[in-house]
Amino acid sequence: MLPNGLSPGDEIRVIAPSRSMDLIKSDQVKLAISRLEGLGFNVTFGKNVHGHDEFFSSSIGNRIDDLHEAFSDSNVKGMLTVIGGYNSNQLLKYIDWDLIRRNPKVFCGYSDITALSLAIYRKTGLITYSGPHFSTFGIKHGLDYTLSSFLEAVTNDAPYEIEPSGVWSDDAWYLDQEDRNFIRQNGFTVIQEGQAEGTLIGGNLCTMNLLHGTEFMPSLKNSILFIEDDLESHSLTFERNLQSLLHQPGADGIKGVLIGRFQKDSQVTEDALKSIIHSKAELKGIPVIANVNFGHTQPLATIPVGAYASMKAVDGEVKIEIDQTRLHKNPLSQ
Repeated sequence: MLPNGLSPGDEIRVIAPSRSMDLIKSDQVKLAISRLEGLGFNVTFGKNVHGHDEFFSSSIGNRIDDLHEAFSDSNVKGMLTVIGGYNSNQLLKYIDWDLIRRNPKVFCGYSDITALSLAIYRKTGLITYSGPHFSTFGIKHGLDYTLSSFLEAVTNDAPYEIEPSGVWSDDAWYLDQEDRNFIRQNGFTVIQEGQAEGTLIGGNLCTMNLLHGTEFMPSLKNSILFIEDDLESHSLTFERNLQSLLHQPGADGIKGVLIGRFQKDSQVTEDALKSIIHSKAELKGIPVIANVNFGHTQPLATIPVGAYASMKAVDGEVKIEIDQTRLHKNPLSQ
């Protein structure tokens, strides 16, 4: 189920299903609002986005209220999450899935929001978006690629490609917007060649693992798996989290793998990543492309969970294409 695309004049509701808006500097909030308004959108906020406790979050009830209110309000056409965190999976047992199914809308965020994105797709069949948070729009420099990919994904239903950005950054931009170091990017990294097509399933790997064995985990059958992790991960934890995923029912149906760029502090080198992938008998013979622009570095592409994708890595030609109108039937998404 594809949500209606966003159009100029549409209202985007900002909600905080993980950590609180209070973590975001006021000048970054102002810039994010200005950016979204500059794209023609009206920005509103859930009434509980500023609540926080000792975990820099708010109560389950408050977060559920904002989520349900955004889906039920006919004026709201899409949602952006404030930021990630650790605890959005607390909400899953309390969500009114019928409400979401009756009111399909754009829902976008990444990192800890992976739990919600995958669960919404699994329980309702609604395509969700692994892409920028509201706070991402508060980045002062180097946001063009992120903006372009977001608009390609959520404002039209034409096929689009995930292409490598010209540069990337691992800076703590939220601490100092002017102290930035942009590194030239020389395409994506092909770990295993091949061609594949399937349903995009993925997001933050360690957050996906929170869904294993639950009613909220989508099927991996006939999937293009896209995974990333942040600086709290390293080679050993990434390897075992990937192995856990490959133990899931349907994992033998994974057709191809896309891996987001790692932050430098994770110390997951290209050689280490190749060793991990090549050690997995489950991934033998399928294409694997790494250093794709999604995850916890900048800029990031917007990837629709549940949409059709094709990938090709053959004889130096690398191509990742998404078509949201061509849906693979996922038997465990309804």
